[in-house]
Amino acid sequence: MTDSPEVIIVGAGLAGLSAARQLSIHGVDVLVLEGSDAVGGRVRTDRVDGLLLDRGFQLYNPAYPEAARVLDHAALDLRPLTAGVIVSTARRSIRLGDPRRKPGWAVDALAPSTGSLLSKARFAGYAWRASRTPARVIATTEDFTAEVALRSVGADDALLEHVLRPFLAGVFLESELATSRRFLDLVMTSFVRGRPAVPANGMQAIPEQLRDALPDGAVRCNAPVLAVSGTSVQLDGERITAAAVIVATDPSSAGHLCPAIDVPRGNGVTTWYHLADCEAAALTDGEPVLVVDAERRGPVLNSVVMTHASSTYASEGRVLVSSSVLGTGHDSQDERLIRSHLATLHRVDTQGWEPVANYPIPYALPAMLPPFEISRPVDLGDGLFVAGDHRDTSSIQGAMVSGRRAADAVRQRFGRRGSASGPLPTIQQ
Repeated sequence: MTDSPEVIIVGAGLAGLSAARQLSIHGVDVLVLEGSDAVGGRVRTDRVDGLLLDRGFQLYNPAYPEAARVLDHAALDLRPLTAGVIVSTARRSIRLGDPRRKPGWAVDALAPSTGSLLSKARFAGYAWRASRTPARVIATTEDFTAEVALRSVGADDALLEHVLRPFLAGVFLESELATSRRFLDLVMTSFVRGRPAVPANGMQAIPEQLRDALPDGAVRCNAPVLAVSGTSVQLDGERITAAAVIVATDPSSAGHLCPAIDVPRGNGVTTWYHLADCEAAALTDGEPVLVVDAERRGPVLNSVVMTHASSTYASEGRVLVSSSVLGTGHDSQDERLIRSHLATLHRVDTQGWEPVANYPIPYALPAMLPPFEISRPVDLGDGLFVAGDHRDTSSIQGAMVSGRRAADAVRQRFGRRGSASGPLPTIQQ
């Protein structure tokens, strides 16, 4: 890497690292500046006392096209979750899943409290059709809210209120189902085509793999950027110049650095981790599956036993449970309420469960309200570019796509097609 990088990328999250990768493989010298102590952005994992604690409950779907194109899945050692959901009601827990993968759960589909068979068949048909529709077609379909979309395809009240709303609230991080139907279609596509999973070493293994593919010295952490232009970035006491700058921070920081960006509203969440004092098999029959509350009897959106998916998430055979709650600002009183709700969901005594960490994330996902533009501009003009999940979809797929799009926009602007094209020209100020 040269002393004067051709392109500076602000932010070493998935978008910034994806942009750096795309530029590097085309021979462009890049410098990635990250304000925190490590790469990952909102995809970070803390390693504490033999536990892997992802900062917020997150899953990776190997069916994401962009991520599958870029990442080495075998090296990530993906540990899949069960393709389904356990719906907790006052009477019992109902297991609903993809019959291709969980045929033994098919009998639970007969439960009328989670919707009629006709309603479930109509929803399954919708999900299948969405999975066969090209993304470019989905992007141009008439848009309205997810709730309107689900009712229009035949989801009855029981299926919508007892299954789909509580489940999708954990995906969208909002319970009104006000999220765009276009994004809903893309979510259904990924669920039909792949099984969400976690890497054996935690979610941060994904950005670390992207980092490791870059030239030595390409990423500089603990380097918060104070201001940007199309030809330079300003740090504390240091100014670095380049031919182009890509801002790939979180949406709020991007809006601060680039006031011209329209920053979408953010949806917040808090994820709590507990060590359970019961036998692992007593929880969800040993299945790594999401549990949701059909009757919304407490604050928990969903709960999952992480060590059912991968024993690497807790050493010495301990049982680690991740549970998420909408919003932030929760205190110790809320933790007791959450633990009480977890007792209801898992049907076990949770008084002895040990709270080990909680992660409040005020801006976990950009809201995607209709009419939702799936692909937004990344070239701000004058050598300044932007990347992030607020430019595409609020997902790992969207973040990585936006990074590649920003990198390609830089190369297109300067006529750079490949490593033999020579360095990017210097922009005259």
